[in-house]
Amino acid sequence: MIRPDAPPAEPVFKAPWEAQAFAMAVESHRRGVFAWPEFAAALSAELLAAGAGQDGDDYYEHWLTALEKLLAAKAAIPEAERLTRYAAWDAAAKATPHGEPIVLGRGAKAS
Repeated sequence: MIRPDAPPAEPVFKAPWEAQAFAMAVESHRRGVFAWPEFAAALSAELLAAGAGQDGDDYYEHWLTALEKLLAAKAAIPEAERLTRYAAWDAAAKATPHGEPIVLGRGAKAS
């Protein structure tokens, strides 16, 4: 039970993208793209790989990498669509001033 006079808990996620990566994995599992033990094994492999920080600071980077690799292995998105989305996000990120949210479509070439 949470006491009303208890100090606020630490945030679960350090950045919004971490929460989004978490939600994408949960939703992908919910939709039957993969079984949760498959994701757990993929995440474990990433965390045990050389270079994984022992302090947990890079946990969600490994979470996201595990998710990306698992979705690719499952062919959850056609490769042409994945490349199109990647290019759109890359263009938007490069066109976004530092500190501003990335807006998909920003930096898109005019037709």
